[in-house]
Amino acid sequence: MNATPAADAQGAETAGQRTGGCLCGRIRFTTRGPAVFPHTCACRHCQKLGGTPVMWWVGFQTVTWTGEGGEPTWYETFEGEAKRGFCPTCGSRLAAIDSDIPEIGINVTALDDTCSPDLVPIHASFRGKAVHWLPPVPENKHSTAG
Repeated sequence: MNATPAADAQGAETAGQRTGGCLCGRIRFTTRGPAVFPHTCACRHCQKLGGTPVMWWVGFQTVTWTGEGGEPTWYETFEGEAKRGFCPTCGSRLAAIDSDIPEIGINVTALDDTCSPDLVPIHASFRGKAVHWLPPVPENKHSTAG
């Protein structure tokens, strides 16, 4: 999630903040900063963790956990390198922390508003692992046109 996003604030929440949470509502969060490197991932871990052919990720500089459930429960997918956060009550997949990426990854579907143009995937990780019947995400860049 190291790419630099376009400065497209259309649809973004106040002052670069966005909110989100899990299905049951126990875990809530607020992000700060621009959306960084929105992409889909079809790696085997994302497929198994998400129970879906792809997961949709975006990075943020800061994530503050605000709900009564506190922080998600973290599962270390690659020891010392990567962990994924989920709600222990409802099972929603929420976040990712990777040792080589400065931003905190958020599963875009955990955001309250997923319609902002800066969330449109610009890359698809592990294209070779993607299911053959799902059209691939085109490689593109954010548009700064309103």
